Amino acid sequence: MHNRSAFFRVAALFLIAAAPPLCLAVDTHVWEQSDQAEFARGTPKNVSIRSDGRVTLAPEFKELDSTNVPYLWAIAQDSKGALYYAGGAPTGATAKVFVLPRNGKPKVVAEITGLEIHALAIDSQDRVYAAVLPDAKIYRIDKSGKPQLFFDPKCKYVWAMAFDHSGNLFVATGDSGLIYRVSPDGKGSKFFDTEETHARSMIIDNAGNLIVGTEPSGLVMRITPKGESFVLYQTNKREVTSVAEHDGLIYAASVGSKAVSVSVTGPAPVLPSPTAPVTPTGAPHAGTTPPSLPPAVGSLSAAVPGGSDFYRIQKDGFAERIWNSSSDLIYAIGFDSSGRPLLGTGNKGVVYRIDSDQLSTQLLNAPPTQVTAFLQGKNGMVYAASGNVGNLYSIGPNLENTGTIESEVLDANEFAHWGKAHIRSSLNGGMIALDTRSGNLNNPENNWSPWAKVSLGDLGGQIESPPARFLQYRLTLTRSHGGDSPELSTVDIAYLPRNIAPRIHEIEIAPFNYRQAPSTASLERSVMASGSPATLTLPAIGQKRSSSSSTLSEASSSATLQYSKGYVTVRWSASDPNNDPLIYKVEIRDKNDSLWRTLKDKLQDHYYSFDSTAFPDGRYIVRVTASDAPGNTPADTLTCSLQSEPFTIDNTPPELTVISITKDGPLRVVRFSAKDALSWIDKAEYSIDGGEWTLLEPVNKVTDSKMLEYQASGQAGQIVSVRVFDEDDNVVVKQFALN
Repeated sequence: MHNRSAFFRVAALFLIAAAPPLCLAVDTHVWEQSDQAEFARGTPKNVSIRSDGRVTLAPEFKELDSTNVPYLWAIAQDSKGALYYAGGAPTGATAKVFVLPRNGKPKVVAEITGLEIHALAIDSQDRVYAAVLPDAKIYRIDKSGKPQLFFDPKCKYVWAMAFDHSGNLFVATGDSGLIYRVSPDGKGSKFFDTEETHARSMIIDNAGNLIVGTEPSGLVMRITPKGESFVLYQTNKREVTSVAEHDGLIYAASVGSKAVSVSVTGPAPVLPSPTAPVTPTGAPHAGTTPPSLPPAVGSLSAAVPGGSDFYRIQKDGFAERIWNSSSDLIYAIGFDSSGRPLLGTGNKGVVYRIDSDQLSTQLLNAPPTQVTAFLQGKNGMVYAASGNVGNLYSIGPNLENTGTIESEVLDANEFAHWGKAHIRSSLNGGMIALDTRSGNLNNPENNWSPWAKVSLGDLGGQIESPPARFLQYRLTLTRSHGGDSPELSTVDIAYLPRNIAPRIHEIEIAPFNYRQAPSTASLERSVMASGSPATLTLPAIGQKRSSSSSTLSEASSSATLQYSKGYVTVRWSASDPNNDPLIYKVEIRDKNDSLWRTLKDKLQDHYYSFDSTAFPDGRYIVRVTASDAPGNTPADTLTCSLQSEPFTIDNTPPELTVISITKDGPLRVVRFSAKDALSWIDKAEYSIDGGEWTLLEPVNKVTDSKMLEYQASGQAGQIVSVRVFDEDDNVVVKQFALN
């Protein structure tokens, strides 16, 4: 152990605690939830959450039909108010068209060989047209329910269909990106080539123009009845999944990063063995819920990178993004009865409403994971289709009677007592109830306390759940007799974690003769002789310092010490589970004594340097005690102590003893021993008649003990000076006359 730079250290007795909330433990902590993201991290049911954090009841979301297909992709309505909706399964044998008569029960209209139906259209005679894919074909379903092949575009995909005022059917396709125009007698021809892989979405605006969204360039195009095109906007995304028009404004949704290919329009799946090409049926269908399946052809995988954007294009052509999400993927655009845009998304089944350029609302959460299509019915009702599973719903116009939010779980980090809960709200004739439950497992479903009502008043309400580490609240909103919703903006939960003792993780004794650099300090002369560096940069506590360098690159977590003979520096790492501020007391005792002597008390730093020359040479132990007194009352103050490993204080130089002076021809050879009581001998040097100092090596060649022998030689009559250092830079100098 020749190099004193090896550190004495003690392993931590405690693990580092998890980071607590950023406030002092002596203070009451307040858990506040007031923005959309915080409320949405819980489990909202039948409530809407606006982007500014306002929580209200959601519009009624009624299930009208639970089909036996995993995905529904299209909705249409005839002149009598009957709803048609269609979809299929990525692994099925047939795609299905369903109908819900205005005052009837849902049933299957037709089953067509293929996987899925992505587009429906209804002509002026209430005949239904369905496009099946892959190997896309368009079938017309007459009033008797019999589907017949109407048009074969000879492509893989039909993504959208729309009739103009003349009864011509426009068909948007992929994988060629062509748009066909089909006359009422089923004769079709190429109308326009988008020069894209997919004409992914399409509508006809009030002026009779086609509005088309493409993939992979993410274009929004306007195509006149004469086939003249103009790109309204090039989005930042790869695929325009939906376009819509309202009051002369164009809306478009785009998804997916252009840098990564989106698997929305990939190769056609292999069809199962064909059965009869067309199977008409009018039998009611079973309402069983199918198992969750992978995304269908044309569906958006949860792994699609880039999120989604929502754009509005003004009548003068000015386009701007008014909503975006990094995770939710827009499948469909609709409008509520007030003309506000609705966004159907996946893969969490959220419907968003765009209230203004500044505000949007997480309107509702559908039980299925994708909302794939909207229709604003002739009666003003809004209808929605879903995927995974394929259901048909109505939205509004009334609000839900009640709605709830079960919050995310509060982790107080330690055992805590619960105080009062406060909410900020406007009841509007309705009611808001608050319940809480607590437990010591992070899963609230396992062995937690039952829900306990909080009796809210003007000054809040006391939480009755038992003290524990975790807490969850549940809000219940109830509408007024007049149908109005209460509105909530903030929930505050007060709690006080139990005080936990601070923790000292590790103590280190820095190399001897170094201290925390004072503001003004002079370099001692012995530095040059001993070879010790003027400054020493230590690594973060607990890490090893390189023995070949006195500096370390990780200066941000290091400590710089300055050479100062006789000084000892102690440093330590500590933390407080409650994030209390800490003060420290540093004590010292002789290893063989039981009496602790205080070096420094009420210290705020994580280090302390002291002059060891005030102590006799020997082996010592330092004790550091951490106290959280600055953050607690005297009755609640807690402490923790940790002792260092024994270390050496040695301020006495080695002893030199002449063993012999012998003749060797004209030379005289001095043989001497160097001995130190506590430290290893570090090095020896000699000088002839005051000349340069020259390093001496031990007789046994190895510097490895507290006593070593050396020899030096010179001419008769010369004076030989020798000096010897121990590893603590204590030095002895002696002269010999070579007579």
